[in-house]
Amino acid sequence: MAVEPFAIDVPDSVLDDLRARLERTRWPDELPGTGWDYGSNLDYIKELVEYWRTKFDWRAQEKLINSFSHFKTEVDGLGIHFIHEKGKGPNPMPLIVTHGWPGTFFEMHKIIPFLSDPANHGGNPADSFDVIVPSMPGYGFSDPATERGLDVLSVGDLWAKLMLENLGYPRFGAQGGDWGASVTAKLGFSHPDKVIGIHSTSVTRPTPYMGPGSRELSDAEKAIIRHRTDWQASEGGYAHIQGTKPQTLSYGLNDSPAGLAAWIVEKYRTWSDCGGDVESRFTKDELLTTVMIYWVTQSIGSSTRLYYETNCKPWDLKQGERIEVPCGIASFPGENTVPLREWAERSYNVQHWTDMPSGGHFAALEEPVNLVADIRDFFRPLR
Repeated sequence: MAVEPFAIDVPDSVLDDLRARLERTRWPDELPGTGWDYGSNLDYIKELVEYWRTKFDWRAQEKLINSFSHFKTEVDGLGIHFIHEKGKGPNPMPLIVTHGWPGTFFEMHKIIPFLSDPANHGGNPADSFDVIVPSMPGYGFSDPATERGLDVLSVGDLWAKLMLENLGYPRFGAQGGDWGASVTAKLGFSHPDKVIGIHSTSVTRPTPYMGPGSRELSDAEKAIIRHRTDWQASEGGYAHIQGTKPQTLSYGLNDSPAGLAAWIVEKYRTWSDCGGDVESRFTKDELLTTVMIYWVTQSIGSSTRLYYETNCKPWDLKQGERIEVPCGIASFPGENTVPLREWAERSYNVQHWTDMPSGGHFAALEEPVNLVADIRDFFRPLR
């Protein structure tokens, strides 16, 4: 399939419309003194929207984004957008890096230069990668599905075709977090002939085989299962809505930029290692650039449909099934569910494990240096 250069150039009319909508925001009320207890804090979202309206420079962010090499190509009838940054070193390893929700390809902008050009960022040129960062279908500048059934496992199969058939890489590594971890796991599971190894920050999927003949759960594993259940009860409302009624949600989020920002930014605060201060980990520009990618592409609705489709097809391993390609895990303490090695080893061939000192769900933005170092360390012996 043809691979065509791509540049992001949002029409002025879209930005003018956005500014007008921000000016007309109809704010909700809020109980006094509740902070973030009920969801996105009113004072902070007002502050963020005012910055967005009066100071945020999309054209500067657009220039930053376009400093990378962007392309689009067709995979199974879908136009897929991706960054493809060639490595500068003696023998770069192809590495596909997949984002999750509510992230975008922009989440990787700090780690791409470190991975592709290590010599200019304190590393060894022998550790260089050809870095491919696609936008998942229905996210950002990639096409949305036009029929039912495109779940997270399907994305793994799309990426295998992208790498082999469109980009000509017969063998490659894969990395991801959030949905990207599931995509990466599926690549390792279904395409071991193509995948050199997988690196992840999450091991929530697939669900390991737990039937007759499996090892009994340890106390630590029982505790992590309880934690996940408690977390879903207290923090998983977004996923239940997106996994059951995404279309209903999309009307409000696609129409109100303030609503979209509140829906997304609350996750960056809750899921990161920020101690309650979201801007200790992310700048306003980083937060708003992420929101803008959803806004200008009107992709929030199609992005949330991935939850519905994936709920329809849960991934449970059968007896004897395991992801046998080499796996590396970076365990960040602020992750929603901090990975547990003994649980991971039920599903993965874990050959590398690192307990990180800090960082949360958005590792590439929060801890780019530590994440890159771990990716290099894991893949070095597999080259």
